[in-house]
Amino acid sequence: MSDAAIQIHEPRRLDAIDRKILMVLQEDASLSVAEIGDRVGLSSTPCWKRIQRLEADGVITKRVALVDQNKIGLGITVFVSVESSDHSEAWLKKFAEAVSAMPEVMEFYRMAGDVDYMLRVVVADMPSYDVFYKKLISAVPLKNVTSRFAMEKIKSITTLPIPAVVAA
Repeated sequence: MSDAAIQIHEPRRLDAIDRKILMVLQEDASLSVAEIGDRVGLSSTPCWKRIQRLEADGVITKRVALVDQNKIGLGITVFVSVESSDHSEAWLKKFAEAVSAMPEVMEFYRMAGDVDYMLRVVVADMPSYDVFYKKLISAVPLKNVTSRFAMEKIKSITTLPIPAVVAA
C-alpha cells in the first residue's frame, strides 16, 4: 500500500470560484476553458490557471469519459464483502496488490464494522463472476466472502457534493 493512500492531508483552501469550476467540470469535463470560464464568471486565462492549479494540487485527479456498463456487455454488478482472519501488513499488501490488478474490481475499500473489505465488481454474466470469484479466493487466504448481486441501479452519480465556502 502506498504512503499516499494512508496519509491524511488537510484539504486545500478552495474559494467560491474554485468550487464552481469543480462543479462544472464534474458535470462536463469536455467543455472548453472559455465555456467553463463563462459559467463561473472568469475569462479564459484566469480560468485555465485555476484549473491547472487544481490539477497540480491533486484536487482534480483525472478527466475521464463515463461509459454505460450495460451497453458494453457488463450487465452484472456485484458487491463483494470480504472477511480475513489475517490482519498483518504483509497479508494486506499481497491482497491489495492482487485485487487492484483485477480489472473487474471498480472500487475497493478497507472497512470498519462487520466486514474487512468491500469490492464493487462488474462482470458480463454469472460464469464471468464465477471465474472472478475463483481468482479472488485463490489470491490469498480469506475467512469469508459474501456476494450481493445488484438487481437494479437506482442512483449512481460521479459528481461529489462540493462543500460551500466556510467563512473564517
